Amino acid sequence: MEKKTSPAGGNVGSRPRRVLITGTAGFIGFHLADLLLSEGFHVYGYDGFTDYYDLELKRRRHEILLRHPNFDASTAMLEDNERLWEAAEAFAPDAIVHLAAQAGVRYSLENPRAYIDSNVVGTFNVMEAARKLNVAHLLMASTSSVYGGNEAMPFAETDKADLPLTIYAATKKAAEAMGHAYAHLWNLPTTMFRFFTVYGPWGRPDMVPYKFVQAMVEGRPIDIYNNGDMYRDFTYVGDLVRGIRMLMDVAPVCPGEQTGTVPGDSLSPVGPFRVVNIGNSDKVRLLDFIDAIEAELGIKATRNYMPMQMGDVTATWADCSLLNRLTGYRPDTRFEDGVARFVEWFREYNRDGSH
Repeated sequence: MEKKTSPAGGNVGSRPRRVLITGTAGFIGFHLADLLLSEGFHVYGYDGFTDYYDLELKRRRHEILLRHPNFDASTAMLEDNERLWEAAEAFAPDAIVHLAAQAGVRYSLENPRAYIDSNVVGTFNVMEAARKLNVAHLLMASTSSVYGGNEAMPFAETDKADLPLTIYAATKKAAEAMGHAYAHLWNLPTTMFRFFTVYGPWGRPDMVPYKFVQAMVEGRPIDIYNNGDMYRDFTYVGDLVRGIRMLMDVAPVCPGEQTGTVPGDSLSPVGPFRVVNIGNSDKVRLLDFIDAIEAELGIKATRNYMPMQMGDVTATWADCSLLNRLTGYRPDTRFEDGVARFVEWFREYNRDGSH
């Protein structure tokens, strides 16, 4: 592996060239794999192809990745520890990026067990594989939902995150706690990144941008919760995966081994473990986001204002200064530009009328 000096006060990290990514048929995993392949990485994908949403969309993403000679993949569940270990051992990755999960805040109210199976048991299996293979860096996805009932914003990594409002958030917080324990016990460099509201081309049909655009194109009303008094840190998917890519080169070390200090660092005092926000550092009103969709589509939405949903929060807003200090990178895509790219993709993807 190539050695690289980080801009974060002299930390020397490693640049892995063989990366196992869980969830490569998913929205974020697909984009990350595509980015790494374009940079010459060898990527192995591991995805369960669950039917939580349209399987055709997942197949189409994987078809694109499989055109690349440096990509291979397995179709199996995270809970299948034997299959996961066989794939990981055979590929022998330098790094693992764990993105696969049972997603969706609202679905966790209907089927909480799926979240325990995938996000807790599955994550444990990934950590065990990383430990056995002694990978240079384990990176795992968390979520802004772990901030839960916190009211002070923007959310910073050093804020307490002990008030999850849903089982989804609780399982992601559990993954962070397990990751810290493994980093401490086995000296396993581990970075947890907390996503905020991610959108863009190839996005999930259960998320707001896709749901709103599809409904408006089909002439159906859109449901707007909390009567529109909602704010989100909308993060363009290209910015998100670029942030992950940059963090891959900044593996955390034990505090005694660190050269220099990073202001506001979330580095654990007892192991090579760090939490990093990846967001756009901008609190956008949901109604402004809808206005941008209307402008891009040339369609006025029929707005169905509704009360707040159980387990939801009124606002998310990321403090991403730590990401910038560690990597020199700061996501900056304007939501109007991101919406335009999403709508362009949506029209292209649905042009043949089969979706």
